[in-house]
Amino acid sequence: MQHQEQESHRLLDISHQDHPHHSHPDQELGRRSPSPIRDHVGFNSGQTTSHASPFVGQASSPMHHPISTNKYSKRAQDRTTKPSLWNTREFYFYYLVFLYCIPYMFKTAHDASSESNPNYEKYSHLLSDGWFGYKIDNSDGQYAGFRNNIPLLLTVIGIYLPLSHLFRAYFVPSTPVRSAHQPLYRTYFFLAFSAIYLYFMYGNSIFKIVAIVSANYAIAKLGRSARWMPAATWIFNLAILFLNEAYSGYRFGDMHSSLTWLDDNTGTTRRWHVNFNFTMLRLVSFNMDYYWSLAATKETLMEDRDAPHSDKDRVAAPALAEDYNYLYYLSFALYAPLYIAGPIMTFNDFISQLRYPKTIPVKSLLTWAARLGFSLLTMEFTSHYMYMVAISKTKAWDNDPILQICMIGFFNLVLIWLKLMIIWRFFRLWAMADGIEAPENMIRCVANNYSALGFWRSWHKSYNMWIVRYVYVPLGGTRTAMYNIWVVFTFVAVWHDINLKLLAWGWLISLFILPEIIAGKVFSKEKWGSWPYYRHLCAVGAVGNIIMMMIANLVGFCIGLDGVKLMLSDLFKTADGWITMLGCFGAIFVCAQIQFETREAEKRRGIFLNC
Repeated sequence: MQHQEQESHRLLDISHQDHPHHSHPDQELGRRSPSPIRDHVGFNSGQTTSHASPFVGQASSPMHHPISTNKYSKRAQDRTTKPSLWNTREFYFYYLVFLYCIPYMFKTAHDASSESNPNYEKYSHLLSDGWFGYKIDNSDGQYAGFRNNIPLLLTVIGIYLPLSHLFRAYFVPSTPVRSAHQPLYRTYFFLAFSAIYLYFMYGNSIFKIVAIVSANYAIAKLGRSARWMPAATWIFNLAILFLNEAYSGYRFGDMHSSLTWLDDNTGTTRRWHVNFNFTMLRLVSFNMDYYWSLAATKETLMEDRDAPHSDKDRVAAPALAEDYNYLYYLSFALYAPLYIAGPIMTFNDFISQLRYPKTIPVKSLLTWAARLGFSLLTMEFTSHYMYMVAISKTKAWDNDPILQICMIGFFNLVLIWLKLMIIWRFFRLWAMADGIEAPENMIRCVANNYSALGFWRSWHKSYNMWIVRYVYVPLGGTRTAMYNIWVVFTFVAVWHDINLKLLAWGWLISLFILPEIIAGKVFSKEKWGSWPYYRHLCAVGAVGNIIMMMIANLVGFCIGLDGVKLMLSDLFKTADGWITMLGCFGAIFVCAQIQFETREAEKRRGIFLNC
C-alpha cells in the first residue's frame, strides 16, 4: 500500500491494492473436503439459491465451466435446518458477553486514539480538521483519494447517466438484441465516453493503455483456438504487471526523445498503472472466454437461443462469435463506471447484459444508495472517533497495553473492509444506474466470518469468482486443491502489489487454510455430527481460523511483521498477555457460536450464502 499513499489526493487514485480478503477462490475453493466448521452449518458446496446471488435480479443456477466435467461438479449442499437457539440459556449468556465486549472494544480503541495517550504526538500530524471541530484520520491514501473527490465523481456521474439514458432511449432497441447482425449500439456510447473520461484522468497515458489492450487483443485473434493462446495471454499480462511496476507506468521520453513532449500531459491521475491491474483481469477474461467459445457446441452459439435464465448462465454461456470483436472488447475493457475499481465482470456477462438487458428495479437502486450512504456516515463517524490508520502508519503503540495493540490491529482490518465496501459499492451503483449489474463484492461483514474458506468467498466476491473461473478450475480445481492454492495465492499477492511482504502474506494464507482442510477430513460431520458437543468443537476450530487469518492480514496490510511480533511477544511473555489472550479466545468462541446460529437462521429463511 505504500505506493498508493505517495499520491493520496490525486483524482480517483483507487488502486487494486485492496486487502487480503479481497482476493480468493470463490465457491470452488470450498469444495475440497468437508470441514467441521463449514459442515456444522451445512456449507459443503458452491451451489446457491437466488438469495445467495451477488446480483439484485435473477436467481442463480449451477454454473458449468467451459472446461469442467461432471467429476468437478459440486456436492449437494446440506440444507437441513435445526431448531432455533436464540431463546436458550446458553445464548442468553452469549448476549451478556456481547453487551460487555463490544462497547469495551470501542472504548479500548478510542483510548488508544485519545489526546491523553502518550503516543498521540507521534501521529497527530497525520490528522486533519474534521466536522464540528473534531480531528479526522484521513491518512489512508486510497480512501482519501476517493473521499476527497466524491464531489467531482458525482459531477461526472451527473453528466454520464443522462447522456447514457438519452442515447439508449433514441438508439437502442427496447427488445433483446438476439441477432449477430444487430449492432450493440450502447458500446459506441461507452467507448466514446470512456475515451474522454480516461483522457481527463490519465492524459496522454491513455495511448499506453490502448496499446497494451490492443496487443492483448492481437494475441487472442492470432492464437484463436491454438493451445498456446492461453499461455501467451497469461505470460503477456503477467509481464505487463511486472513491467508497469518496474518502469512506473513508462515515460514516452524513454521510448524516444522525440516523444518527450507527450509526458507533459499526465491528466489528473499520473499513476495510471495502479488502476490498470483491474483492466488486466478484463483482458484475461476476454481472451479466455473467446478461446473457450471456439470449442463450444453449435447449439450453444445459436442466434435464436433463449435469454439466460440466471446470472451464472450469463457468465458461462459464450457470446455470439461476432461479439468477440475489437469494438465490443474495447468498450468492455474501458467501461467507465467500473474501470477504476470494479467490481469485475467477465466479457460474456457484459455482452449478455447488452443483448439481453436486465431490469433493475428503482427500489433496488434506492436501497443500495441508502446502504452506501449509511456506510459513508459510519466511516465518517469512525474516522473521527478513532485514529487506527494513523497509529499503524507511525507504529505509535509504544508501552500501550496489549489489548489496545490488539484493538489497533482489529479495527484496522474493519476499516479496510469498510473503505473498500464503500468504494466498490459506489462504482457498482453507478453501473447499476446505467443498467449494467456487476456482482456485489462484500456480502458479509469482515467480523462475521469464522471459516477461512468462507471468508474468501465473501470478500471481493467478483474477484473470487474471476479467480475460480480463470485460475483455480483450469489448474485442476478440487483434484489438486492442496497444491494449486499456493499458485492461486501467489498470483493474488502479485496482483495486489509486487513486494516481499505481500508474497509472505499470500503464502501465510495458503498455509493457514490447510488446517481447515485437514480438520475437515479428521472431524467431518459424517463422523462426528451426532456428538452433542460437535457445535462447540466447530467453534474451537473457528477460533483458530479467525486468529490465523487475522495474523496473516495484519502482517500484509496493517501493522506489519514488526507489529505482529510485538503483539505476539506481549501476549505470550507476560501475565497480562495470557489473560488478554484467554479473554480474546473466549470472546471469539462466543462470536463463532452467534455466527453459526446466524447462518442457521438464514437457512431457515431459505437463504444460502455459502460463506
